[in-house]
Amino acid sequence: MKFPVPMPDGSIKEFTFDEEEGKEIYRHSTAHLLAHAVKQIFPDVKLGIGPATEDGFFYDFLKETPFTQEDLVKIEEKMRELAKANIPIVRKEMRKEEARRLFEQRGETLKLELIDEIEGETVTVYEQGDFFDLCRGPHLANTSYINPEGFKLLSISSAYWKGEEGNPSLQRIKGTSFPTKEQLMDYLHFLEEAEKRDHRTLGRILELFSIEEEAGAGLVFWHPRGAIVRKLIEDFWKEEHIKRGYQLVYTPHIARADLWRISGHLEMYKENMYPPMQFEGSEYILKPMNCPFHILIYKSKQRSYRELPIKYAELGTVYRYERSGVLHGLLRVRGFTQDDAHIFCTPDGLKKEIEEVLELAHYMMGKFGFDELVHKLSTRPEKFAGTLEVWEMAEGILRTVLEERGIDYIVDEGGGVFYGPKIDISLKDSLGRLWQGPTIQVDFNLPQRFNITYIGADGKEHIAVMVHRAVLGSLERFMGTLIEHHAGAFPLWLAPIQVVVLPIAERHIDYANRVVERLREAGFRVELDARNETLNYRIREAQVLKIPYILVVGDRESANGTVAPRKRGGEILPAMKLEDFIINLTKERETDNISI
Repeated sequence: MKFPVPMPDGSIKEFTFDEEEGKEIYRHSTAHLLAHAVKQIFPDVKLGIGPATEDGFFYDFLKETPFTQEDLVKIEEKMRELAKANIPIVRKEMRKEEARRLFEQRGETLKLELIDEIEGETVTVYEQGDFFDLCRGPHLANTSYINPEGFKLLSISSAYWKGEEGNPSLQRIKGTSFPTKEQLMDYLHFLEEAEKRDHRTLGRILELFSIEEEAGAGLVFWHPRGAIVRKLIEDFWKEEHIKRGYQLVYTPHIARADLWRISGHLEMYKENMYPPMQFEGSEYILKPMNCPFHILIYKSKQRSYRELPIKYAELGTVYRYERSGVLHGLLRVRGFTQDDAHIFCTPDGLKKEIEEVLELAHYMMGKFGFDELVHKLSTRPEKFAGTLEVWEMAEGILRTVLEERGIDYIVDEGGGVFYGPKIDISLKDSLGRLWQGPTIQVDFNLPQRFNITYIGADGKEHIAVMVHRAVLGSLERFMGTLIEHHAGAFPLWLAPIQVVVLPIAERHIDYANRVVERLREAGFRVELDARNETLNYRIREAQVLKIPYILVVGDRESANGTVAPRKRGGEILPAMKLEDFIINLTKERETDNISI
């Protein structure tokens, strides 16, 4: 379905919802419909901002009393009424003075603040019946193009005005909007599935981690079962890195502020760093990155081209001051362990190193069950360190590596960081969502700042090329991604408890203990549940904990040396000898094709 959109030059352009720009216009217009409805029901509310988002829209309001769920129902009904009223949406260009008078008369103090921040003599205002909003647009031609059965208000939350702490706290209403009711229903079903997989909920149910407010927001406490999963990930990570010639290092959590001045972090990244602490006349700062520490290890002695590449890898815990409004379970925290590595090589060796990092990233993502990856190449921004020549060389190598491997990729022109181009890899999960994953970044800045050199074949000093790379990103975020991808049902090799043994009655406990002991001898993580609860209750609880295998043992199993296995999904397998079960379990654990 096409819908007409009046453009700033007076022309009419048609869009479809399948186009990104069309989708944004449609949802932005729905955000204005929301604000219009709110102003009709609550005239004293002050308008903030209301953009389209990746999966819907939101609008921020300044209101003395909180919105309620009952309010959302009323607002939705009013939105449907306004959509059906076929109200023209008219773009008006005004001089600032005229716009100020308009919004002063309407008591829109936040809009007045925005007008003052806009450069130039004129601003754009959209009129929609008795509703006016300061907006660049464009918007739909009238409200009837918004399907009254195609939108839904989803949540109420708080947000600081302009996203800055210390500013007034506003109420944010989030929603989503589609041209058809069927598309909306499909999306709401998707949200239900996503809610079932929410890592914060599953983390509590599965006893994996918690964030204790008494200790502070954004700081993760790993519980025993979560710590087991983390250890398995770390062990696998270390083994694969050592196989590929990386050297493991450990570095401090704190360093003198001078180090962060040299690296440029105090200049470029200060707002995300914790403030300095004073010790013995010097300032020390919790590390937000591991890079300068690895550089100092490299610079601890003179290096020759014959030693290169040198690859340092560290599961290094870093600390960043994330604003409370953006903290989100394991996905956005203030203290996290980065799977960091830095490669120091010659320019001639850069291509080989990029190839090897890409191969490692693909291998590890496949091992964790991520088979669909999206690659993005980010190129030189307007402001950059280094010379055009080295940028072109590095970008050319990144392109060549991707193309030689037949990898489809998106080019983000100008999206590189100031110190070099990069490849970012996103992981597509079982619901089709994209998550931030591995990243490979070439750096021309820190080698210059720290004078990272090697002695070349000509006997002269040369500046080394430095590659930053992370395969998992951070253990915390990767764990959150894993939980949601697998809905907490980890593949066998990662499950914190792989088998639980349930004796039917007290007389079966001795045999159950022998089963547990034999499974532990075979290297499996197993628990005995002999509580004085019904068998069905214990089975249900094991399924809630998503334990891969449940072994029920009773008279028959005790007499025959067998077990009666059940899978966590409810499938009941034929009774089998314990040793046969161990053989099958071993094969599953060792397979490379990890399934969800």
